[in-house]
Amino acid sequence: MSSKQHAVFEWAERQAGFADRLLHSRQSRGLVLSGSVIMLVGSGFVSLANFGYNISVAHLLGPGDFSHAAAAVTLLMLASCINLAFQLVAAKFIARNQQAGGRAAVYRTLMRQAWSVGLGLCVALLLLSEPISHYLRLPSKRLIEVLALGMLFYIPLGVRRGGMQGTCQFVRLSVNLIVEALVKLIAAVACVLMGAGVMGAVGSISLSVLAAYLLPAGDADLRGKPGPGQVASFSEGVQAIIFFIGQVIISNIDILMVKHYFAPRDAGLYAAVALVGRLLYFATWSVTTAMFPVSAGEAVERESRKTVIVPLLFVTGLSVGFVLLLATFPDLVIGTLFGGGFHHGGMKLLLTMNAIATGTYALSVVLITYEMSRRIANTGWLQLVVSGMVVAGVAVFHGSLLEVIVVQQILRILLLFAVSVPFFVRGKASVQEAV
Repeated sequence: MSSKQHAVFEWAERQAGFADRLLHSRQSRGLVLSGSVIMLVGSGFVSLANFGYNISVAHLLGPGDFSHAAAAVTLLMLASCINLAFQLVAAKFIARNQQAGGRAAVYRTLMRQAWSVGLGLCVALLLLSEPISHYLRLPSKRLIEVLALGMLFYIPLGVRRGGMQGTCQFVRLSVNLIVEALVKLIAAVACVLMGAGVMGAVGSISLSVLAAYLLPAGDADLRGKPGPGQVASFSEGVQAIIFFIGQVIISNIDILMVKHYFAPRDAGLYAAVALVGRLLYFATWSVTTAMFPVSAGEAVERESRKTVIVPLLFVTGLSVGFVLLLATFPDLVIGTLFGGGFHHGGMKLLLTMNAIATGTYALSVVLITYEMSRRIANTGWLQLVVSGMVVAGVAVFHGSLLEVIVVQQILRILLLFAVSVPFFVRGKASVQEAV
């Protein structure tokens, strides 16, 4: 072959490689977009059902007793750091293993570990039910004991959902989340109307977890014969735990601390404001969920960064729209959702500030999750540090409900700045390498 022919051959090879990468990049972005839409629609139904639960319980029980039910829901959200850690690790390594045997090995190992952790968490809550109920000013430790039963299945449920996410079964994953929310809503209304009160509202939480776990998971391939492949490492598990501990503390600890520092009625008002903010966060998290397995499966760093564009635009648009809605119609939102007993003079400012804080944090989560999909990232540690600062800040500054929100807003802005730095530094480096 002559040198000219060789040069032509190399040029054609480069062009073919570029075409393949371009096609793969478009397919990946398309998968992120379609997955984001599916998860966004699914999260819409989940959020409506969860809101139906909170609204129904608030109307039936009133602000005081509603604060007890909200505290129980928040305890489940705190335990979700373990549930979501198993889901994320399962999704990441199932997506990275192309062979069925490798995926089955990851799934079986994580499921076995999840059952052990779930049992330990259940026992721990049963043993600590008395001090926990005392700190939260709950009427009975039985509420914690009933919640503990659901924890047994909650951690293995995370692995099941990770299997769906890692294989991009976004429709099935959405259905699973919707079933959990609907069972909780229907069971809570039925139990409270039959006179079970707060106990019925809390018992429905455990029942919904069991229902979601028993739903067919579509994991027949993942339960096949294990084979060689890329296994989930200990460091990956630690990274996921660190990330989700920080996430659940930042997103939920304020409700529990307000429950401790404020009277039941004020705690109930704050829980209503915080739960409205959760609607935005769950919607944005669904978009991040769709991005994760696609980004983790990309071999080239420069191509994977393109997958984060859609989630960032989605989250920004949702956050701006949500803030404008709450700032324009605060009384309508609270009055329609929770009833006249939840009206408060400063509700407009509380709702708006909380929504801004939630949107700011949601952007941070997109960047942190992207970094985790590519490598062992230090951004999770930054989030954990900020979560500790949230606890300390609210412990010092809780003179009013607005003060509690302002402390969180300041710290969430600092977090967004901190996690943006490594993202843009690596982006600049990848562009220079490409040149």
